[in-house]
Amino acid sequence: MIGGIRGKIILKKEKFLIVETAGVGYKINVSPDTASKIKNGAETMFWVHTHVREDILDLYGFLDRAELEFFEMLINISGIGPKGALTILGVTSIETLRKAIGTGDISYLTKISGIGKKTAEKIVIELRDKMANGMSSKGDSSMQGELDALEALKSLGYSQNETRDALKKVATDMNTNAKIREALKILGGK
Repeated sequence: MIGGIRGKIILKKEKFLIVETAGVGYKINVSPDTASKIKNGAETMFWVHTHVREDILDLYGFLDRAELEFFEMLINISGIGPKGALTILGVTSIETLRKAIGTGDISYLTKISGIGKKTAEKIVIELRDKMANGMSSKGDSSMQGELDALEALKSLGYSQNETRDALKKVATDMNTNAKIREALKILGGK
C-alpha cells in the first residue's frame, strides 16, 4: 500500500490533485480545504490512505498525519465511506470536530451536508471515548459558541458553506461575538 507521496503538483482541481513522482502522475483525492492550501507546481508531501475495492484503487491525501488518522477513524465507522469522511474533514478543523464528538454534540455534526441524525449518533458513539480525553466543560462552551456564531451568520443571509469557510479561518479561542465580527470581515472581503 502507498503510505505517502512526495512530488510536484501538475494539476490542481477542487477535489483532487495530480502529483508527479518519478515520471508517474498519481491522482490524489483531497478536501477542498487541502486543495486551497497548495499551489500548482509546488513540491508537496502527502500522507496517503490507499482505498482498494473490487474495481477501484483510490488515493486520499492529507498534509499532516493527524488528519490522515482522523480520516481512517471515520471510514472505520459503518456507513461512512472515504468520500463522506473527506467531506466531514473539509467542513471545519480537526480540533473542532474532536470537540463536537468528544462532547457528544450531535447537532453540530448534523449541520454537515450528508450527515443525518443517525450517522451523527453513530460517529459520537464510536469515537467519543477517543475524542473525550482532555475535554472539559470548556469544550462544551466553545462548541456552543461555534454553533451560535454559525447560526448568527446564517441569519444574516450567508449560506452554511460560506459561514463554515469563514469560521474555519477565525481563531477558535475567541468568544462568540469576536468570532462573528472576524467572520463578517472575511465574508465582507469576498
